Amino acid sequence: MNLLFKALNDDTRRQILELLKEKDRTAGEIADAFNISKPSISHHLDILKRADLVSSEKKGQFVEYSINTSILEDVLQWIITLKK
Repeated sequence: MNLLFKALNDDTRRQILELLKEKDRTAGEIADAFNISKPSISHHLDILKRADLVSSEKKGQFVEYSINTSILEDVLQWIITLKK
């Protein structure tokens, strides 16, 4: 859970999740949406992957990323239980 909150505690990573909410994208497509270096985007994607917020799939020479909404559903369920 700590990895999840660390991943969400960064504006760039939240913006990446917003992009992936629209559709799956390659690392290059994600990088093109930002004014930061590709290695920085790779670092952010790695953190999101380790937190299980995104998954990746190799498609030819590209890696395509998609959002993993099930982890967010799990976190929401956990937060709801805190109210009780």
